[in-house]
Amino acid sequence: MPASKEMPGTLKRSPAKAQRTWAKAHDSAVESYGEGERAHRTANAALKHSFEKVGDHWEPKDEKGPSDPQAAKSGKEARRGGKTYGGVDVNGNTKEELYERAKKLDVEGRSKMNKKELAEAVARKQD
Repeated sequence: MPASKEMPGTLKRSPAKAQRTWAKAHDSAVESYGEGERAHRTANAALKHSFEKVGDHWEPKDEKGPSDPQAAKSGKEARRGGKTYGGVDVNGNTKEELYERAKKLDVEGRSKMNKKELAEAVARKQD
């Protein structure tokens, strides 16, 4: 199925480059792995390398690269799974930046949270 029919709503509200990145990765993954969850995971991983989920859409990151420790893994290590943060760029944001986003989203208890807890809370509120 073409990526345009599979594209999540958050991407439809995002810049055209984010949509193209996801669609190209998705279609390539479908050719390699077939339709399904693996194609979506592959497309999302490609998207998270250059974009970050902010609210109900994706925005370009200041610097390309893995967004969290799981995204930095490759090969067998990556397939074992790990903690992700729902598109929030943990590596590219400071604790203070995540705190400000949590404040805008009215996350309770944010002043006592560490960086990873803030990222988790922001990701939950954005969904």
